[in-house]
Amino acid sequence: MKFGRLGTELKHGYNAMTTRESDMLMDIGYQVMDANEIIELEDPFQESAFVILTGEVEIRWDDKKEIMRRESLIDENPFCLQVPRAKKVWIKAKVASEVLIQKTMNDRDFAPVFYRPEDVQCDIFGQGMWNATAERTVRTIFDYGNAPFSNQVNGEVINSPGRWSGYIPHNHPQPEVYTYKFDKPQGFGAAFIGDNAFKITHNSWSEISGGLMHPQVTAPGYAMWYSWMIRHLPEEQGGPWKKTRTDLPEHTWLLDPDAKIWQPKR
Repeated sequence: MKFGRLGTELKHGYNAMTTRESDMLMDIGYQVMDANEIIELEDPFQESAFVILTGEVEIRWDDKKEIMRRESLIDENPFCLQVPRAKKVWIKAKVASEVLIQKTMNDRDFAPVFYRPEDVQCDIFGQGMWNATAERTVRTIFDYGNAPFSNQVNGEVINSPGRWSGYIPHNHPQPEVYTYKFDKPQGFGAAFIGDNAFKITHNSWSEISGGLMHPQVTAPGYAMWYSWMIRHLPEEQGGPWKKTRTDLPEHTWLLDPDAKIWQPKR
């Protein structure tokens, strides 16, 4: 378990967060690019995913090219390119842009996949429950269901101001990483990982070891975005993540549709 902060302002270039040498087993960071900048990327051992966060880039691989653009991190689904190991990728920024890069070891060869916003699964979790205090938008770009060839999962959560996510408290054996941003840079919230609590700020991240609970909350007035990235495991260590979770038993009473929750007397 680890919590880190990059600061409100990111530096130009690659801003590293987690590494595959950690128990997260993934290299994760933000690539900050100037207008007209071109970068060339190729990892001989790791599969890679490139998710546009802000701006507009042209991304090329093999004999293909696509445009990834995003004006609103919170209101728009993302574009994403997913490639196997040893695949060369070129990214050219049309304007100042920011791209999330996620990589992990994978010796499988698979055809690159380009995900458009309409390909992203978008669900509302917690709808109609607990006075809407844990209602949030959950986007899934790829997971075991649509990318069984991959060793990782990539998605996003949008927390409305003052609401919770990752609720009820739960855990799973696979490691997970959250990277956080707010609609205003002074926004803040809190992450509860195991028995520890951390202040979430703009451009912070959390590393969640397998088996630890991990609910989150954002302060009133501030919408929070975070990327959620899970690393599949070998079968003997827990296997791939297949949307399975273990809810903390002391909180499962909240799943009863008739659960009685205290209301102030008027």
